[in-house]
Amino acid sequence: MRRPTAPGNWRKSSHSGGGDGNNCVEIAHSPTHTAVRDSKAPTRATLAFPAAAFALFVGALKKAPSMDGVL
Repeated sequence: MRRPTAPGNWRKSSHSGGGDGNNCVEIAHSPTHTAVRDSKAPTRATLAFPAAAFALFVGALKKAPSMDGVL
């Protein structure tokens, strides 16, 4: 089984913005955890969350009202 942070296991959000797409986060999944890192600094620290907790977090974001243009 691959570790979530193994090279080639990272993917960028489809909402990374234009240009080189470095205005977002990247995630890597394993059966038990999801890791998150800054796409602008991929060699820096990562955060790892239990897979179930991350799935709940993403589900809550999808249900929240859109914040486009707020920041």
